[in-house]
Amino acid sequence: MERIKESFLVSPFFVFFLIHSMQVGVGILGFQRIIAKSAGHDSWIAVILAGAAVHVIVWMMYKIVNDSKGDIIEVHKEVFGKWVGGFLSLLFVVYLMGLAITVLRTYIEVVQVWMFPELNGWVFGFFALVLTYYIILGGFRTVTGISFFSVVLPVYILLLVFFPLEFAHGRNLLPILNHSFTDIAKATKDMTLSIMGFEMLLLFYPFIKNPKSSQKWAHLGVLATTVLYLISIITAIMFFSSGQLDKHIWATLSMFKTIVMPFVERFEYIGVASWFLIILPNICITIWGASRGIKKVFSVQQRKALLLILPVVWVTCSFFKTRTQLDMLNNYMSISGFCFIYIYIPSLFVLTLVIRKVRKNK
Repeated sequence: MERIKESFLVSPFFVFFLIHSMQVGVGILGFQRIIAKSAGHDSWIAVILAGAAVHVIVWMMYKIVNDSKGDIIEVHKEVFGKWVGGFLSLLFVVYLMGLAITVLRTYIEVVQVWMFPELNGWVFGFFALVLTYYIILGGFRTVTGISFFSVVLPVYILLLVFFPLEFAHGRNLLPILNHSFTDIAKATKDMTLSIMGFEMLLLFYPFIKNPKSSQKWAHLGVLATTVLYLISIITAIMFFSSGQLDKHIWATLSMFKTIVMPFVERFEYIGVASWFLIILPNICITIWGASRGIKKVFSVQQRKALLLILPVVWVTCSFFKTRTQLDMLNNYMSISGFCFIYIYIPSLFVLTLVIRKVRKNK
C-alpha cells in the first residue's frame, strides 16, 4: 500500500465537510419536483429513507476499507486481482468523471436559465476547470479546504430556505402516508442523484489521520445533508401546490424569488452566483479522485492524469445542449449511481468479508 506523508493528511473532523459538500450541489436546487412525481406530499418520507440507506452504505464502506488500510483501488486488487481489479478501478474513474460532467453542465444550465441566457458554456466551463486544476495541484489538503469553505461561507443561503414559510400552507402535507410503499420507494430511488458523492470516501480514506476515528464525522455529514434536504422538501411541499411543484424545474430557486429585501430585488441572482462555491468541491473532489485513480492504475504522475481528464470533461460538457439531452445525462448518472451505491458496494462488502475470512482461516 502507498504510504501517504503526514503533511498530506487531514484531521478526521474534515470528513464531515468532505461528505456534506459532495452531497449538496445542484441537486438540491430541483430535486423536489423529481421525487414529488412519485410520492407527492409524502416525498419527505423518501428523503428520510434515502438518508437512512446512506448511513448503512457508509458503515459498509468503512468496513471495506478499514481492514484493507487502503482505498478502493487497493481493495479491487485484493479481491479481484491486478487485471480485473484494474478494469473495475477504471470504471470507477469513468463514473467520477461522469459525476463531474453532470454537476458542471447542470450548473451552466442554471446560470443560463436564471441569469445569462447568452452565456457561452464553453468559456464558463473552461475557466471553471482551470480553477479546478489550480486547486487540485495544491494537493488534497487544498481540496479539503475548498470543501470546508463551501459549507461555512454560503451558510446564509441555507437560512433563506425558511423565508418562503411566510406563504406556506401546512395542510399541503396532509394526509400523511397517502401514497403506496411502491411510490415512496420509487421516490427514494429518485433521490440517488441528489445524495451521490459520499462514495468518494473510498478514495480519500488513506488521506485521513486516524481514519477509523473519522466514521462518526462521516455519519454526521450524511445526517446534516439529510436534514437539509428534509427542510427543503417540506418547505417546497407547503409552498407549492402539487400542480405547481410539477412545473418548477428549479423549485429552490423559485422559492428564492419570494425573498424581498431593501437592498436587492432579485435575490435568486445572489443564490445562483453563490452556488458556484457550493458546487466547486463536487467538481474538484471527483476530478481529484479520477486523476488519483489513473495515477494508481497506470503508475503515472497525477498532474499528467489531470491534463488528460480535464479536456475530456470540458469537451463532453459541450455535447449536452438541450434540456432533453441534459435530462438524459442526469438519468444515466442516476442509474449508474444507484447501481454503484446500492448494488456494487454491498456486493463488494460481502466479497471482502468472505475472502478475508477464508484467508484468515488459512
